[in-house]
Amino acid sequence: MGFLGLLEMGSVGSTMAGDQDNRPTREQYAVQRLSLDEALALFLRQSLDLLTTKYGIETAEAKRITAGLFPNPEFFIKTLSSYTQNCQLSDCGAINSVLSQLFVVAGKRGFRIESAEFATQSAEAGFEDSLRQLGFAVKDAYYRVQVARRHLAFDTETRDRLSGVVKKMMEKSQRIGSDKDLLRLKIQLVDAQKAMIRDIQQIDSDTADLLLLLALPPETELELTTDLTFMPIAPDITTLKARVEVTRPDVRAKRLLYAKRRAELKLALAIRYPDVTVDLGFMVQGSKGPDNQQQWTFNVGMPLPVFDRNQGGIQEAATVVHIAETDLRQTLNEAQAQVDLAYRHLVQSRRLVEAYRAKALNAAESLFDRVKESYESGDIGILFFLDAHKTRNDIQEAYLDALYNYQRHLLLLESAAGQVMS
Repeated sequence: MGFLGLLEMGSVGSTMAGDQDNRPTREQYAVQRLSLDEALALFLRQSLDLLTTKYGIETAEAKRITAGLFPNPEFFIKTLSSYTQNCQLSDCGAINSVLSQLFVVAGKRGFRIESAEFATQSAEAGFEDSLRQLGFAVKDAYYRVQVARRHLAFDTETRDRLSGVVKKMMEKSQRIGSDKDLLRLKIQLVDAQKAMIRDIQQIDSDTADLLLLLALPPETELELTTDLTFMPIAPDITTLKARVEVTRPDVRAKRLLYAKRRAELKLALAIRYPDVTVDLGFMVQGSKGPDNQQQWTFNVGMPLPVFDRNQGGIQEAATVVHIAETDLRQTLNEAQAQVDLAYRHLVQSRRLVEAYRAKALNAAESLFDRVKESYESGDIGILFFLDAHKTRNDIQEAYLDALYNYQRHLLLLESAAGQVMS
């Protein structure tokens, strides 16, 4: 079938309507009605990514508990025996029981606890940072679905409008040049149908992303109730950049990691001092042993730091401290740069949305209505009508994209600043 035959089949848009009605839907499955806040709450309850990060906190907490434990005492039983003529083991032997305890000195246990506590707090801050990043992903996916549905609604309206014009043209086929006009309109109708297919595919893709983030089955039908609207916001960039060190959880996590490394350096310095082992023992001898058959023993021992004074460990710990400090400064610089860039993009996108709302949208719609009326009355030709129709469509589609971009840049600024804009 040729291109003209395809145009004839879609002259009134019935083909596209039938395709849309017969395309696979999720209507046979449960419908999930969600506002943006409800979607975020569901994400917090069901996100597998957050659950994985939460396990990191529990692991760090377990290490903190381990760091606070004292070394276990050790208990030994030693036997001594003298094999002499006519001497039984029970008469000439001895049993020595020893209880040994290691005492950690120089504050090593306290440094280990301090390091583990900083590690736990850093893991908690890392969890907050995962929530910040994944929360942005949920909001962005939510609004991507909404703007794609707005595009589909507009393109469907365009298709229906063109179908109505085509019907009127077919009823007035006696007009001079009407066959060429009808052909041009059918071409525009095919373009509108193509745009609808593109919108449907985009909705399916964005919906799949949102369902994955919410840990919902892919068959779930989503009914999103928070619309994509324009709320002009002008945040104070100076305040945002000044507070980013406090509000950004990844910066806080790096600061806590830096504190952990410093605690590890103090521990490495303390390892130079040897720990002390204390032994307490009691020995019982046989009847043919020395006169004093019951003896107590008390021993104190420690390694002598002659060769190994943890020189390598101290140097390694000091280097790690410098790395953590550099990483902290780098993360803070990146956070401030992200806030600055997101703010500038927000301001520019807000101006664009305001420009569309102030002039372009109403002007394009008014122009199209006047041109359509003139075309239907025969005062102007099809080319003027198609040009006004294209201008109206381009302005409306561009406005929807600008509205989404503004909302996305607002979300990016919230994520970069680590706080909600109001």
